[in-house]
Amino acid sequence: MADEKTAFTDTTTDVSDEPSGGKEQKLGEKAWYVVNTYSTHENKVAYNLRKRVESMGLEDLIFRIVVAEQEVPVMDRETGLPTGKTRMKNLYPGYVFVEMIMTDYAWYIVRNTPGVTGFVGSSGKGTKPFPVPREQIEPVLKRMGIVDDNMYDRYQIGDYIKVIRGTLEGTEGRIVSIDKDTGAVEIETVFFGRTTKVEVDFSEIERV
Repeated sequence: MADEKTAFTDTTTDVSDEPSGGKEQKLGEKAWYVVNTYSTHENKVAYNLRKRVESMGLEDLIFRIVVAEQEVPVMDRETGLPTGKTRMKNLYPGYVFVEMIMTDYAWYIVRNTPGVTGFVGSSGKGTKPFPVPREQIEPVLKRMGIVDDNMYDRYQIGDYIKVIRGTLEGTEGRIVSIDKDTGAVEIETVFFGRTTKVEVDFSEIERV
């Protein structure tokens, strides 16, 4: 998931009857999963799932629900210059990211939400999907400006990083300092042949 062009393997799950154990069954830990949806239905699916979580009292099983969108400028087709308008661009069409505890009941609720066609990482035939590894979900969340405290654990002074959003997007450099309280990261990079230190936000970087 390191860039916008990352493709996920589309898989579907068999829709079965509601598990008899209900929401009382709890398995595993909270993790991120990728849900397949019909194209252009991502926000509708996210809305429907949030409403189901709220109405069914599933806040202890299903947590954050994210559609990976960014605001981008609208360019004039003739001049190629910005029009001053913006639009929302879906970075991962056909996918919704769901933070949840994978139980039989939570799995049933998500995959039976209207518009959901399956989970990424499930082979079908009743097999539960695997969660998305931290290093893969982190860039997705950061592009949304979402930062969790445990993300800092993967970064040390001297690590090489790439800026994934903001005015310095695409810039690569080495971490000089990290301020966990403010989220400020000082990096050393090269501009016009000279080594320069610049400050970026932690949400704007990923390791390379």
